[in-house]
Amino acid sequence: MNKSTTAIPGGYHAINPYLTVKNVPALVDFLHETFDGVTTEEITQPDGRVQHVEVRIGDTVLLVGAPQVDAPMPGHPQPRPGTFYVYVTDVDQTYRRAMKNGASSYEAPTDVFYGDRVAAVTDSNDNVWWIATKRHAYSQRQLQARAEEHWRDDDSSV
Repeated sequence: MNKSTTAIPGGYHAINPYLTVKNVPALVDFLHETFDGVTTEEITQPDGRVQHVEVRIGDTVLLVGAPQVDAPMPGHPQPRPGTFYVYVTDVDQTYRRAMKNGASSYEAPTDVFYGDRVAAVTDSNDNVWWIATKRHAYSQRQLQARAEEHWRDDDSSV
């Protein structure tokens, strides 16, 4: 490593999500259209297939690639869907955009006990995207009390 290189490059975090999916272009389009993602890096194979792409969404870089059939890691040749919790300014608008861009609804937008408005969708590669906007911030004590009340109410309806 030369003196101008740092262990963690600028714009990245110590941990960065990496998705291995069957259809990289479809996921990249979904990220662009639903979350205003911006491609910052793309590497293609000689046959034109995308090998690796990096998409910036807000302050996060999401790495995406196709399964590697010649990888030495057991199980690596299979796509591995992920689950993400993404904060946005408008859950309802982002949910509608996701549906317009081919997502399937898992949960329509709703207000939940921990103070977020949330929705959940799956993309065409089976990744789950929880979309959220923080509406109310609670102390740890308030949050625990709200959780207990929520579960108590859920138990009584069964």
